[in-house]
Amino acid sequence: MTTEYSGGGDPKRSLELLWGVRDRPKRGPKPRLTAEEIVRAAIALADAEGLEALSMRRIADELGVSPMSIYTYVPGKAELIDVMVDRAFGELTAASGDTWRARLEHVARDGWDLYHRHPWLLRVTLARPPMGPNTIAKYENELRAVEGVGLTDLEMDSVVALVTGFAESAARASVGAAEAERRSGISDAQWWEAVGPALATFVNEDDYPIGSRVGTAAGMEYNAPAAPSRAFEFGLARVLDGIEALIGSRPDGAGPS
Repeated sequence: MTTEYSGGGDPKRSLELLWGVRDRPKRGPKPRLTAEEIVRAAIALADAEGLEALSMRRIADELGVSPMSIYTYVPGKAELIDVMVDRAFGELTAASGDTWRARLEHVARDGWDLYHRHPWLLRVTLARPPMGPNTIAKYENELRAVEGVGLTDLEMDSVVALVTGFAESAARASVGAAEAERRSGISDAQWWEAVGPALATFVNEDDYPIGSRVGTAAGMEYNAPAAPSRAFEFGLARVLDGIEALIGSRPDGAGPS
């Protein structure tokens, strides 16, 4: 699987693209394209075929233009990926809810859904996030979920990182399971039916009593080696419980509000 890194291009040119400064050439004949059209085509291609398929030539083919014309608007793949990520983040919605817990739950579920719509986002490492309008708005929205509940600024940042990181990790497991089924051509249930009896000939339950007992119970319940959606629901509740305990530990703890 291809892994890309945001922030790998020219910072100035990425920022110009992200904020619309380089939307079109300044001179010459009327342009056939806009930078936004190129970004939309790139996202559609990545949605359909993954980041492995993404190249300036392939985008040009999809748009019916020459590869060199793409470079008139977008300097390179690294800058393009920055804008793709930022545009995808623009699909996130304002954290709604009457309590901080409801708002953080919204943030997590919104992220989970976004990663399933655009699985290629999970292949972009955001150690240096694109500093575009949607990325910055995303962070502001997440912080608003816990504004005024008794956390310090650094704790607010950490809580947001915890919740969004959990949603990303859970979505990665879910997307990976779906990809395994697609590539293998068999369902989890079919895989489990084939592996279970064969595994029994190699593994002595007496050697792994706890794992055998729990694994059997889980396998019978899930009919699969794992249940990503169920793990997401369970894990999200526990993450929010932990944050509630942190907030409630303060002398003026805001509790669930």
